Amino acid sequence: MIHIAIDGPSGAGKSTLAKNLAKSLGMLYVDTGALYRSIGYWVEQQGI
Repeated sequence: MIHIAIDGPSGAGKSTLAKNLAKSLGMLYVDTGALYRSIGYWVEQQGI
């Protein structure tokens, strides 16, 4: 399984690049920032 990580400053186009790259390679795009924010929100709502 291939994993590709893209890093850089805010507004550099990381998400755009990642979405386009995933599409062109036929891979799944996962927004880990949104994933971690969702988990953080859930934890906060649970009072954990």
